[in-house]
Amino acid sequence: MRIRTIAAGLAAAALLTLTACEGTSDTGSNKPDTTVEGTSGQTKQDTDTTEGDTDAPADDATETETEAVTATLPDLVGQDLQAAQDEAQAAGFYVLDDQDASGQNRLQVFDRNWTVCSQKPASGTHPTDTPVTLFAVKDEETC
Repeated sequence: MRIRTIAAGLAAAALLTLTACEGTSDTGSNKPDTTVEGTSGQTKQDTDTTEGDTDAPADDATETETEAVTATLPDLVGQDLQAAQDEAQAAGFYVLDDQDASGQNRLQVFDRNWTVCSQKPASGTHPTDTPVTLFAVKDEETC
């Protein structure tokens, strides 16, 4: 009985494997055909687009990339590390890093036991995707 159960399980697994594979005689890509309307108003059939094919003008793409959202990064020096991180995130800065200001390369496991000594960049208006590094020491230590 045990051998039949194992054999049935293997047969079911093999059947599922075979049915999961998509077998087609088409040698082209599995990408669906799409219709794209160019800037001239003409419609073209796009079946196999390469990376070099674009319909949008280059100026539109560069304008979108250069429009960075800016926000004011507060002065976080003197706060406990957790409160400083919370305040930076509330201001819109989410790329945060914390470093041991003592130079010992310790990890800040419990952020509330650390005090921020300095920050990079300084407080002021910056793009929100700017990396913010907070340099901190343990509460009982001095900067």
